[in-house]
Amino acid sequence: MSRIGQLPIPVPSGVQISQSNGELTVKGPKGSLTRRLPAAINIKVDEGTIICERPSDNNTHRALHGLTRTLVNNMVIGVTEGYEKRLQIIGVGYRAEMQGNNLVLSVGLAQPATVEPMEGISFEVGQETNTRIPFIIVRGIDKEALGQQAAEIRAIKPPEPYKYVSSQGMHGKGIRYQGEVVRKKVGKAGAAAKK
Repeated sequence: MSRIGQLPIPVPSGVQISQSNGELTVKGPKGSLTRRLPAAINIKVDEGTIICERPSDNNTHRALHGLTRTLVNNMVIGVTEGYEKRLQIIGVGYRAEMQGNNLVLSVGLAQPATVEPMEGISFEVGQETNTRIPFIIVRGIDKEALGQQAAEIRAIKPPEPYKYVSSQGMHGKGIRYQGEVVRKKVGKAGAAAKK
C-alpha cells in the first residue's frame, strides 16, 4: 500500500465536494477548483473524509494512488487556506511595483518586465523593514498554477552566482525564492594563471 495514498483526507466544514464525468470539484470559502483525476483511482467521500482506493497493486495503479491523494488534498487546502510563495529581489536599483493587477519588475533589463497574473493568482509587493530588500508575494488557491507563476517570475532574472551585492550583503543578484540558498561561484582564474 502507498503510505500517502491510504491516508484519509479530512474535509473541513464549509467545503463541498462533488464528482461528475471523472472530474472532482471542491468548493470552499476561498473559491472553487475542478480537476480531472485518473479514472483508475476510486474516490469515496464519507463522513467528512475523502479516501482514495486503487483497484490493484500493479505499478501504474500504485504510482497513481499517492499522486491522486496528494492532488485532492492540495485542492482541499487551497480552497480553505490558500497558498503563497515569497520571492526576494536582490540587486541595487532592482524593484517591483503594481500596475493594476499586473506586476512590473525593474531588474536591470532594457525594458521593465510586466507579468500578468494567471487566473486565480494575485500579487503583492513590499520591502522588508530591516534589510530593505524588495519582495513579491504570489497568492492563489491552485498550488500548481501558483508554482508555475512564481517560476516564471524567477526566470525573468534568475540569481547570478558570481555577483555579490554589498549594500544588501548577499550573493546571487537577481530574483530568488525566500530561503533559497545561492552558492557563490569563484570567477575564472585561468587568464591570471597563464601570465
